[in-house]
Amino acid sequence: MCGMPQQPPVRSTSTPPPRRDASMSLLTNIMEHSLDDGYAEAAARRGETGRSRLPSTTRARAVFAGGLVVVALVITLGAAQAQYSAPTLAKERQELIDRISAETRSTDRLQKDVNTLRGQVESQQRNALPRHGRDDADLMSLLSGATAVSGPGVQLVVDDAKEASGGTGSGPRETSGFSDTGRVRDRDLQRVVNGLWQSGAEAVSINGQRLTALSAIRAAGEAILVDNKPLVPPYTVLAIGDGPRLSTSFQGSADGQYLRVLQQNYGIRTSISVKDEVRLPAAPSVAVRIAAPVAGSGGSGTAQTGKVKK
Repeated sequence: MCGMPQQPPVRSTSTPPPRRDASMSLLTNIMEHSLDDGYAEAAARRGETGRSRLPSTTRARAVFAGGLVVVALVITLGAAQAQYSAPTLAKERQELIDRISAETRSTDRLQKDVNTLRGQVESQQRNALPRHGRDDADLMSLLSGATAVSGPGVQLVVDDAKEASGGTGSGPRETSGFSDTGRVRDRDLQRVVNGLWQSGAEAVSINGQRLTALSAIRAAGEAILVDNKPLVPPYTVLAIGDGPRLSTSFQGSADGQYLRVLQQNYGIRTSISVKDEVRLPAAPSVAVRIAAPVAGSGGSGTAQTGKVKK
């Protein structure tokens, strides 16, 4: 059976027209997706679980409230304790200060009593010796340092160098360390005092400390002690005697030369001057150590004075 041939379906090969905003794909993407996918997903989950993070059950809410009460109670108790303890600490501090002040006043009164009794003992000793045939009580007191004295003499001042550093050149000090600095040592003061005694001094003191035959000049660390009392520079040495002769004799002695070498090599500052009158206090802790009758004196006694040895 013949018929007319069928035509194949016509397929359109044309493409859709391009979008007018195709050239602005980046702006289009930003407008259509204003929220990042990750933020959008997180927002969706928060919407499912709710925005509140407080406990949802009654028991959980009760526990949370109890915790808040405990925290508030601890803070309140801490503040109350601090407020209660502050006056107590201030009161204890004031009581301690009052005790220190009271003990200091008591110590001052006792020291005053000691000085008064010491003066009475010295007066009794001076009055008793002449009655027993000893007319040289004043001389004994002078030699023992038991009484204050005054008269002509010299003043010798010894001070550390301006910059206490290592010395230069050869000098009388042989060891290193503190001995080779520009600081005055106990050994230096010992030589100065011995030189003054040998030059004719009748009484000597250092910074108001009267020296006797039993006095000790020593070092404790870097401090100089005279009879266990620390001294600070400058060291003022007062000596009673014939001022001009004493000054000349000391400066020409070996100890005077030693002091001059310390001045030249280590920068130690020294000065000596003649005084018309110097005053020296009595030595502390001078007491009668031995009392015995003198043979052939008809029962009269004598006493040797000095510091009690410990």
